[in-house]
Amino acid sequence: MEGIPHQIPRTVEEFFGDFKGRRAGLIKALTIDVEKLYQQCDPEKENLCLYGLPNETWKVDLPVEEVPSELPEPALGINFARDGMQEKDWLSLVAMHSDSWLLAVAFYFGARYGFGKNERKKLFQMINELPTIFEVVTGNVKQPKDRSAATHNSGKSKSSGKVSRQSEHQTKAVKMSPPPKDEDDSGEEEEEDDEQGATCGACGDNSGTDEFWICCDVCEKWYHGKCVKMTPAKAEHMKQYKCPSCSSKRARV
Repeated sequence: MEGIPHQIPRTVEEFFGDFKGRRAGLIKALTIDVEKLYQQCDPEKENLCLYGLPNETWKVDLPVEEVPSELPEPALGINFARDGMQEKDWLSLVAMHSDSWLLAVAFYFGARYGFGKNERKKLFQMINELPTIFEVVTGNVKQPKDRSAATHNSGKSKSSGKVSRQSEHQTKAVKMSPPPKDEDDSGEEEEEDDEQGATCGACGDNSGTDEFWICCDVCEKWYHGKCVKMTPAKAEHMKQYKCPSCSSKRARV
């Protein structure tokens, strides 16, 4: 139609990259940058929203004044609930709303760029292969039950499977993919874990099988070393590792 600027078509793969970037930013806000997020969500301020940005960053800001907005808006007023709930419950609530917002943005782009039935199905399947933000934040992503036993089983790893140990309180740092599930799990869970494996507690991704991973001794979540700024050299001199989320919680107590 005349008067409406022509929109450049976007593929499912291009939008999925946008989705993953926004998702990574939201997960960072609700896991790694909890203290910063908590401070910015002051209940004394006006209605605030948590935005995930395509470049894997996040921001807390007022909703746009334009009506209707260019994109669907996140949940409004998350800051008002901050002091009326326990922190973990508040983070879980924001995580659920963030998941809903990401799906709303997905359907918006699907309509805007004319995705057909097959394209929408493909996009949803790609999204559904990732754990939700809520699962990552609450730790409900399926993780290996016996990590210490799994690290000994280096023959099943695609890389060296080296383990850095310090006395009984060993640092659970490994140069390998996150260890597999116990072999006695149900068939359905085994099939799922074969495809996904353990996921990073910071970014929620299970890629990087040859990268350095480390497990928090408090919450027992696995992390990419690069996501928590940890290297094998640093890990070797640690008797116990605490992820940024657990460290920040202890500091506030």
